[in-house]
Amino acid sequence: MKVMSVDIIKVALLAMVIAAPVFMPASACADEVESNRKERNFIRSGNSLYEQERYAEAEVEYKKALEANPNSELAEYNLALSLIKQSNKSDDSKDANSPLNQATQKLSNLATVTSDKNLASKAFYNLGNIAYAQEDYDKSIECYKNCLRRNPDDDAARDNLRLAQKKKQEQEQQQNQQGKQDQKQEEQQQEQKQQEEQQNKDQQQQDQQQEQNNQQNQQQQQQQGGMSQENIDQILKAMQDAEQNTQQRVNEEKAKEEKARIQTDKNW
Repeated sequence: MKVMSVDIIKVALLAMVIAAPVFMPASACADEVESNRKERNFIRSGNSLYEQERYAEAEVEYKKALEANPNSELAEYNLALSLIKQSNKSDDSKDANSPLNQATQKLSNLATVTSDKNLASKAFYNLGNIAYAQEDYDKSIECYKNCLRRNPDDDAARDNLRLAQKKKQEQEQQQNQQGKQDQKQEEQQQEQKQQEEQQNKDQQQQDQQQEQNNQQNQQQQQQQGGMSQENIDQILKAMQDAEQNTQQRVNEEKAKEEKARIQTDKNW
């Protein structure tokens, strides 16, 4: 299921948000009426552009409405929504001038200061949607609850509240599962470390034993007159080679003598 959104507020709601000017002094009445007329015209123009998805142009019109009436909560609210429409997930969350952060600030201010429960409800609703999109489910849950406190009949806020609560539960389950996996991985790493330490210890013991054996062999060699078994083997081989060479020369001499004798005994 997808979180439901709230669209712009039409100018028809202006009377619900801003006090009617008829109770003001007569000297201020004409200026107030003119200000309200410009404000309504700019808001209507902004709403028309907003519905055409021309959000940047709508933003300009809402700002003009605020120039005509800096206290226009309706223009401030619709301006916040036009900024939300221009934001995206790649916005830097630390950039105070990003469209989403500007919208969040405006909605937070409205939700806090407005005396209009309907407008406050809508501001909290959209703040809940922003927090939900950022996966800040605790904050979104609180915003949806504040929305319902001001408008208990807001079914969309109630549905989104259930979604946020479900997402929070899933998030907690994932965090618990990830925590268990991290703990298991840590235990495996610790076990592997212990095995490596034991292997290193065993290797050190083997090296020490080999060193001791080498020392014992050296001592035995010294006791045998300083000659190692390897030296003895080399000497014996050299003697065998010399004996074989001598026997080979003797055989060659015999072969020469035999050949000369045969040539001498030839008949003439």
